[in-house]
Amino acid sequence: MAAPRRGNTGYSPYFITASTFQKRNIFQSDRMANLFVDVLFHYRQQRKYLLHEFVVMPDHFHLLITPHEALERALQLIKGGFSFRAKKELGFAHEIWQPSYYDRRVRNADEYFAFRAYIRRNAVKRGLAVGEQYPYCSASPGLLLDPAPERLAVVA
Repeated sequence: MAAPRRGNTGYSPYFITASTFQKRNIFQSDRMANLFVDVLFHYRQQRKYLLHEFVVMPDHFHLLITPHEALERALQLIKGGFSFRAKKELGFAHEIWQPSYYDRRVRNADEYFAFRAYIRRNAVKRGLAVGEQYPYCSASPGLLLDPAPERLAVVA
């Protein structure tokens, strides 16, 4: 059963987690992980969302995004866009995604920076990287991302 549509969720940041089908290590392949990062930046460039942070793990991903319209639409573009390109460009013929995703609306600056730290430490915690030297993470040097939304309240 699909989750009810939220309507316009634009301009609120969200922490997102989505898993690959049956938690398969699809993103262990550099070609697949690079393609996913390319899809993230493609739709960001089209101004479908602000991309604040991300990490692509072998069997799931985490995002910190602010959709310009509906959150569901942003995830449809990301997951569907990746699926289409993986099949077309890489010849991937298997199921890619678990249905749905986990989302949490970020309510204040403390939550935002906690999610940011979680995303940046995820690959290190799993033993995939040392420090922030994981190529499929927003902590990698040289990536241009969107800053934290100014309107997030600082919790005292």
